[in-house]
Amino acid sequence: MIFTTLQDELKKIALDNGVYYFGVSDLSNEREFIVEQGGDELVSYPYAISLGIKLIHPIVDKLPFRNERSVALNYQLHAYDVINQRLDLIASILSSYIQEHGHRVLPIPAAERINDEKICAQFSHKLGAHLAGLGWIGKSCLLITPENGPRVRWTTVLTDAPLTPTGNKLDERCGTCNECVKICPVQAFTGRNFDETEKRELRYDAKKCQEYFNELKNNGQAPVCGLCLYVCPYGRKKR
Repeated sequence: MIFTTLQDELKKIALDNGVYYFGVSDLSNEREFIVEQGGDELVSYPYAISLGIKLIHPIVDKLPFRNERSVALNYQLHAYDVINQRLDLIASILSSYIQEHGHRVLPIPAAERINDEKICAQFSHKLGAHLAGLGWIGKSCLLITPENGPRVRWTTVLTDAPLTPTGNKLDERCGTCNECVKICPVQAFTGRNFDETEKRELRYDAKKCQEYFNELKNNGQAPVCGLCLYVCPYGRKKR
């Protein structure tokens, strides 16, 4: 008989359900940031399980033509709505499994905002994936993976189950590249490299993005951009 750990079982379930990236991070050194963004409850969970699904590359590659309604709607559906639903379903499956094994667990929605002023979710999926060694935070403030760049959607399951971190934070590899900065239609990025001691606003103006999406909707267009995600060399290198 082959004995596996709970973590091995969780990873197998995740991969069998379409997850490409699976990682575990220790949150003990990020308590202040986590409380500031999501509240005191979250720091009672010492570990985060990061789950990532790759986007469909041909859909992302069409984003420069997002003014065509078919392109925008296909991206909105298959690279956002459906992927987020898949992530939430997998997070729910894993959470039930962890709970049945006697541990506390809290799945974080893949794409639900809790603060419209800060424009942020309850927990940073990028933080969890970064701490798990799955990628680094780029100049676009997206999580950049070595294999697929930012062409990945993420969700997180918080838990007190006895898990083992899967890696260490990756140093940024953007170097002098500013493709995401140059392509942004509203100049939302300053081009600064990620520094965990700095506020996000020094690198990225999220309100500019939100206003741009609102403008698209008001003009009867699908609120789709994603050019920073499209242009990253780490996502395009295989094509």
